[in-house]
Amino acid sequence: MPLVLGIESSCDETGVGLVRDGVLLGDALASSVDEHARFGGVVPEIAARAHLEALVPMVKSALTTAGVAMSDVDAVAVTAGPGLASALNVGLAAGKAYATSLGVPLYGVHHLAGHAAADVLGHGPLPSPSVVLIVSGGHTSLLLVEDLVRRPIAHIGDTADDAAGEAFDKVARLLGLPYPGGPAIGRIAVQGDPQAIAFPRARVGDFGFSFSGLKTAVARWVERHDGPIPVADVAASFQEAVADVLTARAIAACRAHAVGTLVIVGGVAANGRLRDLAASRCKEAGIELRIPPPRLCTDNGAMIAAVGDLLVAAGAPPSRPNLSADPSAVLVNAQLGGHDVDHA
Repeated sequence: MPLVLGIESSCDETGVGLVRDGVLLGDALASSVDEHARFGGVVPEIAARAHLEALVPMVKSALTTAGVAMSDVDAVAVTAGPGLASALNVGLAAGKAYATSLGVPLYGVHHLAGHAAADVLGHGPLPSPSVVLIVSGGHTSLLLVEDLVRRPIAHIGDTADDAAGEAFDKVARLLGLPYPGGPAIGRIAVQGDPQAIAFPRARVGDFGFSFSGLKTAVARWVERHDGPIPVADVAASFQEAVADVLTARAIAACRAHAVGTLVIVGGVAANGRLRDLAASRCKEAGIELRIPPPRLCTDNGAMIAAVGDLLVAAGAPPSRPNLSADPSAVLVNAQLGGHDVDHA
């Protein structure tokens, strides 16, 4: 079976993975998050420079872990969007260079399709159809997926403003917690009371999301509170509001579309409270829940290699030679820069 090299560089993680026939053979990940922490968010120029420094060492590390040589690679998959333009271009240039030097096909991959494919590595092929909830720093979407690489992906609902992960970062900053906000809030929330503060649950249509108002509600509560801020209670109550909305909308989407499998992916899918609440609600609703292992929830090269592996297996033609980065690519197809054909 073909061996696929995957490269991810859309934000502040430089990820490389090697996948063959749905099995992750080796991967490596470098993060520049510490370099961004003092700015309270990702600085594109710093991220791009970090990718330049880390990419080749990560490729070598992944090859070593997998016990294969570069000459064994049969195809290259690389994130072509969405993401930071300067960061994407580093990975894309490397992907083109490796593919050209090896004489193998290159597949441009949509970053969000990569998150969905991460679950394939942990649990096997996605049932058709599945509802996929993507929750990350830049994206929050409910998707109806019939075949990740052979069929267009339908959006059931999206966020109208902030993504869930972005809200975590902003609330963490309000509470004086470090960046990135998701892990920081998750750690301190276990010490707090999730019912201490009744933060709002915004509703956008039947399946849409909005977290800007929730972030503002936390800010107003902190401003009005007299005395020391009960950080743990605020964090736990905010986290509960996010997990409640995400899981309620996802379960509703499964019921509305008569789908028996919910897949939750993306960086926020590593949040313990979200995982626990989703598990209990899915069990009650008789819906199968699939969430990748935490290490495959955040950005990584394995998930991009997984999409490439699926594309190769489906007989998809390589992406066009003039493939370029698309920082604001909307998820419709898993492959970017491809040829709009049905591979079934």
